[in-house]
Amino acid sequence: MARIETRVLHFRIEPGQQGLYLTLPFSMPEHVEQFELAYRYPKNPNNVVDLALVDAQGIQVGASGSNKTDIFISEIDATPGYTPCVLQAGEWQIMAGAYKVGSEGILVEYTLHFVFKEPRWLIGDTHSHTNASDGILSAQALAEHAHNQGFDYLIITNHNISLSPEDTPKVPGLTVIPGYELTLYGGHANFLGVREPIDEPFFCNDVEGVVARFKKAREKGAIIVINHPTHEYLPFTFDLQSLPFDLIEIWNGPMRPANLAALGMWQKMLAAGKRIPAIAGSDYHQDRLGLVLGVPSTLVYAQSAAPRDILDALRHGRSYMVFQRESARLEMHYAGAGLGDSIAWQADQNLEITIQGVKAGDQIKLIGADFVYEFPAVEADGDFEGFFAPQQPGFLRLELWQGLFGVLPPMPVLISNPIWMD
Repeated sequence: MARIETRVLHFRIEPGQQGLYLTLPFSMPEHVEQFELAYRYPKNPNNVVDLALVDAQGIQVGASGSNKTDIFISEIDATPGYTPCVLQAGEWQIMAGAYKVGSEGILVEYTLHFVFKEPRWLIGDTHSHTNASDGILSAQALAEHAHNQGFDYLIITNHNISLSPEDTPKVPGLTVIPGYELTLYGGHANFLGVREPIDEPFFCNDVEGVVARFKKAREKGAIIVINHPTHEYLPFTFDLQSLPFDLIEIWNGPMRPANLAALGMWQKMLAAGKRIPAIAGSDYHQDRLGLVLGVPSTLVYAQSAAPRDILDALRHGRSYMVFQRESARLEMHYAGAGLGDSIAWQADQNLEITIQGVKAGDQIKLIGADFVYEFPAVEADGDFEGFFAPQQPGFLRLELWQGLFGVLPPMPVLISNPIWMD
């Protein structure tokens, strides 16, 4: 349950201040996810007080005259007339417009609610396309589809084009994050969180041009994902040593040999000491047999549902990947550290594992740099609890393997990012 702090401010407007724009300062705390404001006064034809709001940078974030007496703002949504924005800590200003003031003056009461960020697991799809590239759904229809499927976030990554602010869908309860899939004959990469990650046209015919586009996206703050590096038809053939990137997409669409190869590639990177988190995405274009939104999905442990908090969780590996939304759920900790965290190795410390929703016959594997430990096969449907004492520094990640639909051989249905024990 999110913590909420409430403050009540009183502001008196005198008759002689009619026609003035007055300001009332207040302090916005750190780590606020949503700000709510309500104001009350004896409103009548002689008393009319307008409202506007200015952030800590002196930027107006909304104005509603006397039309609205209750407003809210968050990074992903806001009352009409107000702009979704980062709720930066500092001194904000309430504009009290003294449009009409009766002979007795006006005592205005402002009630401020600060809803603080509360870390939680969010599930979504990191790789999807609309009819602006080669998908079949509009951005709005795709977002509604994601929300109806029960997802918390959706990243739209059209080929070589950006999602404009005007085309960004708004669906209550769903965070939509802009992305851009740089699509070249030598490989694909997603640039996440930035609307215009490059300035020049996408196409280029030399390695220098590819490097320049990656570096420009990095300069603009994009999180860079190497997409489906071992794809059957669209592998990534550029030299990874020459490119800046943050994540690698090891699971693209249904689990199959190409994804298993990418998983092996990632494991070699981890074993070599490269702390590159992994990501999964459906690469959704349209509903087809086995190719549906959220297959696979990525769960992130984010500070809030705001885009930058979801992206931060992805970038730091506070995440794990699952076959679909209904798949098992994982909690894994080592001395209080979770997925993506680094902590000092302790000789007598256990790794603690809880998995909800395992099936009889499931295989649970813990993987380090140079070993694989397999727990005994799951005996019955339900939940799993296990412990493991790592004998040396390094990393540990988990894979849950399952025979799907009773006919397919066991394959990963859950893959975690590592916990690092230095």
